[in-house]
Amino acid sequence: MDSGQLLLVAAAGVLLVAAVAQTAAAGLVQPRTALAFGALIALGEVLRLSLPGDREAAPIGSAGALGYALAVRIGVHPALQPAFQVVAVTAVGMIVGALPHLAAGRPAGMAGMASRLLAVAFVAMAFRPLATAGVIDRHVWLRLAVMAVLIVAGWFAECVIRALIRADALRARFTVSLADELRIQVPLGAAVGTSAMLIALAAEAMGLVALALLIAPLLVTQAAFRRYAGIRSTYLQTVRALARVTEVGGYVEDGHSYRVGRLAVAVGRELGMSEPDLLELEYAALMHDIGQLSLADPIPGGATVLASPEDQQRIAGLGASVIKQAGVLDPVAEIVRCQSLPWRGDGPEPPIGSRIIRAANAFDDMVGGSADRDRSTAALERLQMDTAEEYDPGVVEALTKVTGRRYPGRL
Repeated sequence: MDSGQLLLVAAAGVLLVAAVAQTAAAGLVQPRTALAFGALIALGEVLRLSLPGDREAAPIGSAGALGYALAVRIGVHPALQPAFQVVAVTAVGMIVGALPHLAAGRPAGMAGMASRLLAVAFVAMAFRPLATAGVIDRHVWLRLAVMAVLIVAGWFAECVIRALIRADALRARFTVSLADELRIQVPLGAAVGTSAMLIALAAEAMGLVALALLIAPLLVTQAAFRRYAGIRSTYLQTVRALARVTEVGGYVEDGHSYRVGRLAVAVGRELGMSEPDLLELEYAALMHDIGQLSLADPIPGGATVLASPEDQQRIAGLGASVIKQAGVLDPVAEIVRCQSLPWRGDGPEPPIGSRIIRAANAFDDMVGGSADRDRSTAALERLQMDTAEEYDPGVVEALTKVTGRRYPGRL
């Protein structure tokens, strides 16, 4: 884990120690209820969900933890659990649910669990004093309003924490990371928040039976998200396999498309591109050379930077026409079509993705898989000399920053 993740896990660890110590000293309040909610949280962690961008979520566990924090009554009995007990039960449930993942050789997901625990702790610390004091017990609409506000605030706080960690890990801009996080988490957050409120209200009328009944809608939502993530992963795998055709056929150097894709995404992130735009950029970068399959004689080394402008435009146009046949990648085809155009030509300015691929492709054509720093410096100097018309100066500057880092390929 990097420094941001370590700080997050450390903060959650301190909170866990304090919660367990306080709960042990005061004694477990309503242990049957705590056990039922803890089991639901553990089940949610076992069934955790993978979202686009290597994100993890546990919607069932999060809804159960928030429902436990927001419960006012369980059947005819008042819910008396203090905030620290909510934190302790949530943390223990998360840890138990993470054990099967560890046993299967998968990551424990410590950073994700820590961010979810902090969000639940925020809601519990704010709501439990009001619930135990009876301030909102007799005013249903006030209770609903307070629940909704706290859930939205806790969800937003979790998104901010995730965005901070992601921006630090990927060297992305925080505002862009936060916008991406909010866009991805809104549908799932709405389902989790609504389910948490329903659990808290239904437990008052139905008791603990409500826990078993109300996880069904979340299971359906989780299945839909899992299907979407699987489709996206299949798309990327298909594009990567298609990009390998030019390498297997000997038209480009082995690994060229993969390196250009990683470099292009790093440059795009440096320039502040959003995640959907970065995904299109990655698709286009992986398939930018597919038009070379039309050449009777391969370009030496596959370096299109050495080809004539006419040949470059022909390769880009043919590649774009192949991609367009998919019917769902028209923006990607346009990026590939414009990659051969200089950024200061007679026509309109090429899209930012095309300018990034043009510079990243030229850099890799000159450097390849070499780790020689002098070779990289010479390639960057050549690109900087051609920024008057051929390459976008902003893109070349971002490329220089990315290649100068110790881990330029970490995306």
